[in-house]
Amino acid sequence: MPLKFELLQADDNSRYLLRGKTDILYNLRSLMQKRAMLSAFIDASANSFLTAIVAISDDERYLVLDAASDPAINRRVEESEQLICVTQLDKIKIQFAAHQIERVTHEGHDAFRTPVPDVLLRLQRREYYRLTAANPHTLICLIPVILDGQKKIISVEAAVVDISGGGLAVLIPPGEVPFEPDMEFADCRLMLPETGPIATSLRVRNLFRITNRDGSIMLRAGCEFVDLPASMASTIQRYILKAERERNARERIR
Repeated sequence: MPLKFELLQADDNSRYLLRGKTDILYNLRSLMQKRAMLSAFIDASANSFLTAIVAISDDERYLVLDAASDPAINRRVEESEQLICVTQLDKIKIQFAAHQIERVTHEGHDAFRTPVPDVLLRLQRREYYRLTAANPHTLICLIPVILDGQKKIISVEAAVVDISGGGLAVLIPPGEVPFEPDMEFADCRLMLPETGPIATSLRVRNLFRITNRDGSIMLRAGCEFVDLPASMASTIQRYILKAERERNARERIR
């Protein structure tokens, strides 16, 4: 599963970036109250450790993060310029950067103090129910792309990471194809298992850079369906419901 994600471009950044202190503190307190575990990446590298928000100062200026169990990691954190903290709460992805990190003691345990972030990235669910692909390689969308400055059209095979009645998100290697918000791709083919291809146009709404556990980089493009016929929309909804029923059945067996 990808761990780090950065918003590169979006048609409406306000949907994802929180800048108001009240909203930021609300989300941070929710993480603290629900004891959510955060993956903290040291200086935006692939090196990370698990932590949690253990306190928010009375003046609401500082967060206190739990220290790592490894003293060597804690020394690296003390020397770092920032931590990129990533987590998920109620299926909503949350990320923020911690700066000016200080080693402190909290309730007798090692911890780190950092100012409350000015910006918090919150990937909230949309109006449609979204099905997250258990394995991105099982759901593919073929996207015709005109190469820059050329008349040649190539078909990009993009892995679908989630899908809803309103659109989908795909993973693509960075630099391979030009993806920007408001770009539209016609004659795409969504390859649904047991159903066959669904023909649709896609419009890019947002773009994120994803860093995987092994340090490799991918781009996540959130796209909406454009003028999708009602019959094809129904086919997609049936696929989503069937896949969710099968997933729930497997989880009950475990």
